[in-house]
Amino acid sequence: MGTPMSETATKAPGVPDANRWKALVFIALAQLMVVLDATIVNIALPSAQQDLGISDGNRQWVVTAYALAFGGLLLFGGRIADLWGRKRAFVVGLVGFAAASALGGAATSGAMMFGARALQGVFGALLAPAALSLLAVMFTDARERAKAFGIYGAIAGGGGAVGFILGGVLTEYLDWRWTFFVNIPFAIIAAAGAYFVIREPEGSRNRSPLDVPGVVLSTLGLVSLVYGFTRAESDGWSDSMTIALFVGSAVLLLAFVVTEARVKAPLLPLRVITDRNRGGVYLSLGLAIIAMFGTFLFLTYYLQVVKGYSPIQSGFAFLPMVAGMITGSTQIGTRLMTRVAPRLLMGPGFLVAAAGMFLLAQLEIGSTYVSLVLPAMVLLGLGMGTAFMPAMSLATQGVEPRDAGVASAMVNTSQQVGGAIGTALLNTIAASATTSYITDHIATAANGQQRQLVQLQGMVEGYTSAIWCAVGILVVAAAIALTLVNAGRPGSGTAAAGAGAEDDVAVPVVAH
Repeated sequence: MGTPMSETATKAPGVPDANRWKALVFIALAQLMVVLDATIVNIALPSAQQDLGISDGNRQWVVTAYALAFGGLLLFGGRIADLWGRKRAFVVGLVGFAAASALGGAATSGAMMFGARALQGVFGALLAPAALSLLAVMFTDARERAKAFGIYGAIAGGGGAVGFILGGVLTEYLDWRWTFFVNIPFAIIAAAGAYFVIREPEGSRNRSPLDVPGVVLSTLGLVSLVYGFTRAESDGWSDSMTIALFVGSAVLLLAFVVTEARVKAPLLPLRVITDRNRGGVYLSLGLAIIAMFGTFLFLTYYLQVVKGYSPIQSGFAFLPMVAGMITGSTQIGTRLMTRVAPRLLMGPGFLVAAAGMFLLAQLEIGSTYVSLVLPAMVLLGLGMGTAFMPAMSLATQGVEPRDAGVASAMVNTSQQVGGAIGTALLNTIAASATTSYITDHIATAANGQQRQLVQLQGMVEGYTSAIWCAVGILVVAAAIALTLVNAGRPGSGTAAAGAGAEDDVAVPVVAH
């Protein structure tokens, strides 16, 4: 799909690509679009639901259809990028994402909307690993790579909050359909730029035959897992369908691991995940995202329902966290990444984020934004930005170039699955704490005003119970990072800094 020159252009080993910084602009723009899309659609959902006559029972499919396709197909998407060429996969992913967005914006029924969201997920699963592995093979110098991932991470992190604000503005002043149409110019600019600017290093493709059993088992296993958590949230953990999905997922993923150990050209070479450093990164990252996802949701509800913020005000309220992420990623992470071992950034970073969560666990109905929410957001952003920066760069470090796409996809997979688990798990904890508080206190409420106060207090009780769990999860993530991750700083000799590809800092502001 590239021009003959761009497809065949080679560069001497160790000589960086002349267009690498231009390429970063288009790759980051594509990532911004994917991150934007997740939060922007959430804010538009109530209006879209009303317009298209989607029932309350079915509205979750606007989010779930995207999550299932994206989470289930990521490993396949990463392998296609390795096999097919990352530039080609990236451009096709962008064009497909734009077409799916146009379909979503033009939707005339719930079914058409669900289909468009599933298609967005399919093309997102092709686009995301291709983008990350392109960065991986284009930036080879440790210092430059730290800078590139810092910039990329800041843009990716900021995208979520920009999505909240833009979603609020478009829905309030134009129409919910524009939250879909807005993707089209992003995709066209990024695809055109990538087509003319990106040159892929030769010899980095993996042309071995596609592992079809691996594709089928991993896709079905991940879809069952993500859908299981979605069902648990809506129908309860003891629901027979929920249990069947979890059992099915465990069987399928176990069969996948057995298959990968035996086939000649596996979809996910087990060497990618059995490495101590990468295993530690995938695990601690997945846990951190479980803690983050639920908290975003509770904070949005707290600001809008308890404090009465509008969608636009809620979006702006998240900006200090984005500022913290940008600072943590581009200033702290980038500056220290070539000087200290990654675990000395990851462990303390997760602990700083846990301190921000600890503050949020003190929320009450009367808490003010400036005294409690603002400092908590800044700490969360700083901690996560600092921890994600080295985690992402380490996640594919030392991986052979031919495995870059699939290693990149593993990071995305831990994020998607972590997001699905986080939303379901923390929501369930919050819901049961809210119910028990209201049950215990509603009898003492003498009038309507007091009953309303009990309801609000119950909601806050639910949020803080779940946030306490998130504090614990982040402490465990820090412990895993400090004990399992043992790589030295890039370029120190103990870390093969230039040996392989690196991933993005895809900060999880997505909406599953």
